[in-house]
Parts: sequence; C-alpha cells; structure tokens
Amino acid sequence: QVQLVESGGGLVQPGGSLRLSCIASGSISSIDAMAWYRQVPGKLREFVAAASWTDDRTYYANNKKGSFTVSSDKAQNTMYLQMDSLKSEDTAKYVCAARAKGRHGYDYWGQGTQVTVSS
Repeated sequence: QVQLVESGGGLVQPGGSLRLSCIASGSISSIDAMAWYRQVPGKLREFVAAASWTDDRTYYANNKKGSFTVSSDKAQNTMYLQMDSLKSEDTAKYVCAARAKGRHGYDYWGQGTQVTVSS
C-alpha cells in the first residue's frame, strides 16, 4: 500500500503562483510513476502532469506545458507541482496519484488539496 498526502493549495490571484507537494509513504519501491490530476465538481477528473519514479521523465497535459512544472525528490518521496501564471480556470482540487509497477492505471490516490484562483 502507498499513502499520499498533498499540501500547498490555497487562494491565489490570477497570474500568481503556487507550489503543491505530495508526500508518499508505505511501499514506495512498488511504484513507477506519480501524477497530478485535478477535479472540479460536475466535471471529469483531468490529468495535469506526471513524473516517472524510475528515471527523470516527465509528462504534461498539452495545455499545461510551460506554465506548470512537475518535479520530484525521490530521496524525500515527494513530488511537486509548480504552477505559474494561474488562471481562474485552474481552480480545482488537485489530487496526487501513484501507479504500481506493471500497472497501466493509477492505483493510489490522495485526498487532494484545493486551489482557488480568484481576485
């Protein structure tokens, strides 16, 4: 089992920045990737970015390349999401996920951290 805890959300003005963190614990050696998704009530969960846990590859949703940056500190079992130039449409609950080795989907999910972009 892997447990995920997100932090760093909050209220920010349009154009501002936030950095989210996701700390993983438990069977860390069993995962090969971690990802950020976001959820808005009434809408489908949306992929934001992912980081490989076995090499340095990162992946982004097409509309987030450039303004969002995913990174990881594997020694600290932590993944980050640096979000710059935030827009009101970025308002969502951001949820961290982890994928077990050999699996296609993400098996472990955190509770999420709320990001609200508003003036």
